[in-house]
Amino acid sequence: MRLLICGTRGSTPSPGAAFIRYGGQTSCIAVAHDDDDPHLVLDGGTGLRRLTTFLEGRTFNGTILVGHLHWDHTHGLPFFRAGDQPDARVHVLIPSQGDASAVMARAVSPPHFPVRLEELRGTWTVENLEPGENDIEGFHVTSLDIPHKLSRTYGFRVSDGTSAIAYMSDHWPTSIGPGVDGFGEYHDNALALAEGVDMLIHDAQYTSEEFPSRADFGHSAMEYAIGLGRKAGAKAVMLYHHDPDRTDDDLDRIVTSLNGTKPRVYAAAEGSVIELP
Repeated sequence: MRLLICGTRGSTPSPGAAFIRYGGQTSCIAVAHDDDDPHLVLDGGTGLRRLTTFLEGRTFNGTILVGHLHWDHTHGLPFFRAGDQPDARVHVLIPSQGDASAVMARAVSPPHFPVRLEELRGTWTVENLEPGENDIEGFHVTSLDIPHKLSRTYGFRVSDGTSAIAYMSDHWPTSIGPGVDGFGEYHDNALALAEGVDMLIHDAQYTSEEFPSRADFGHSAMEYAIGLGRKAGAKAVMLYHHDPDRTDDDLDRIVTSLNGTKPRVYAAAEGSVIELP
């Protein structure tokens, strides 16, 4: 399994020189089999534009799993050039909530945006995804509800039969309870998604010092992401959904301070490619 890290930022893009190495585009990770083009994408934030660059002019044919419908996870969809081609096939799946096309149209349609998804070239479809297990684009995908702020939200577990990742880009575990350390409950769905994975990609928007004043914003502390990985037996944790004010230098200091932590901890960096065993 190969991961293409297309967008790493949370809440809103962060342009500028201070955000070059870890990236300023919002949530998007493409998943591929070995050396094949990616046909499965996790989230459609502004990082989705980078997938067009990865594809080097080739058309996208595949599925985009949108974990929830906040702006930072959908704004890349109408700007996805590899999907806006006559021979493209783009199947968008969202957490089940009524008429999927109508729900998505609230974000991508006039007067909020001048183009509807169905007006893009190629074949675009938007459908509901129920929680549970499905085979999608050759991967086994488990989708489960996780708490987030005022939006039905899924976390995903993706496996190719050899490797597995868990993806929880936005996670508000303190809404269930404070947990043993005050960073939130290690609840059943989160543990099930993360159990034994090669890589846990998890919301890490806040430091422990920031968290008390922002605990009701709908996100996780870095310590929760690491604690969940440890409790679930994940081999590595990728800190993700970086706060829009978190600079490259800030993230360097954080990662350095975590050297020797088990499981091993990385900070998601836009443009990187990760080969899982």
